[in-house]
Amino acid sequence: MLPDPIGPLDAPAPAPRAASPPGRRRRAVYLDRDGTINPDLKYLKDASRLEVFRGVAEAIRLVRAHGFVVVCVTNQSGIERGYYTVEDVERIHLRVNEILAREGARVDAFYYCPHAPESGCACRKPGTELFERAERELGLARSGSAVLGDRALDVEAGERLGLLTILVAPAADGDTVEKDLAAHRVRPDLTAPSMRAGVARLLAIG
Repeated sequence: MLPDPIGPLDAPAPAPRAASPPGRRRRAVYLDRDGTINPDLKYLKDASRLEVFRGVAEAIRLVRAHGFVVVCVTNQSGIERGYYTVEDVERIHLRVNEILAREGARVDAFYYCPHAPESGCACRKPGTELFERAERELGLARSGSAVLGDRALDVEAGERLGLLTILVAPAADGDTVEKDLAAHRVRPDLTAPSMRAGVARLLAIG
């Protein structure tokens, strides 16, 4: 597992709340994959090369303990470009959960877009089709849910849905991140240098 870009959490997480009553739609945390859960290795094909950032398992364990459903929504244009297959992507997602399981965490569901940007599909972020599909299929509430990712397109998708947006942006990437946000004309509700810090700020809101 790779080092976290920062040290310990910058804020303590509140105690877990009781689970939602049966029948009530649950809140979700929608996570980006490459650059957020794991290092972005550019068109990763081989699941054995996957590593997960330090602190990600802890962050996911915390939000699940607070009643959130954890959903990964990721653009995987390498499928349409021919760099890897659907089966490769699904093996990588199995590997993500294998690694997280060592620390008692898991992603509840993975949704991915296989298309290249020029296809103009509705499922590629910042499009919202995959988020809406997850809402329907998993019975998720929009109110109180959040998007957490490392790029402006994650923020833009969250804004379109009216979700809380959290940008994971290590200090060293500041200039690149600002240019990305300016190009998309979006601003996140919260920023954090790591997923752990982002989750702490989400949970502090209540």
